[in-house]
Amino acid sequence: MAPEKAMQLRTSYADLERMPDDGRRYELYDGEIVVVPTPLPRHQDVVFRIAKALDAYAERCGGRMFIAPLDIVLSDYNVLQPDVLFFRASRVHLIDLDRVTRHAPDIAVEVLSPSTRKRDHGRKMEIYEQYGVREYWLVNPIDRSVERYELVRDHYEGRRDVRRGDTLTSPLLPELEIPLASLFA
Repeated sequence: MAPEKAMQLRTSYADLERMPDDGRRYELYDGEIVVVPTPLPRHQDVVFRIAKALDAYAERCGGRMFIAPLDIVLSDYNVLQPDVLFFRASRVHLIDLDRVTRHAPDIAVEVLSPSTRKRDHGRKMEIYEQYGVREYWLVNPIDRSVERYELVRDHYEGRRDVRRGDTLTSPLLPELEIPLASLFA
């Protein structure tokens, strides 16, 4: 006789939608539900500054920027809320402002916090990679740096560390230049 196996139920986006609103933010990683902790003021300050820079780029060159909380439904079992996300002008038509977004953004930005650092470098990065997010930025407000990853043949490569005094650029957004000093005032 075969031993009993514990059955682990996966949570779907439909399940998440049926949950009562309890004021928390949730993400799904392959059906595992994760509570997203409330960010601290430093985190929010950096998110605002990145969003402001990307929004200014969108005004000049096209595209669309959003900030969390905003569900990005990559599959029924993978739902993420990047701190900041960007769709290039050529892909803005994929966004319906009155419906949940079911397309991977071109750029996903996560601002690291002590409680999210491991997940942002691990499972979230793997999911963004799996679903074709072209660039992934990990912003560290403590050491005032940014790790920028580019998707090359289905894998993140070309990690570029941008540090104090440097300017953050993006091959996807040719005219984007963000002096790091402007993110960490």
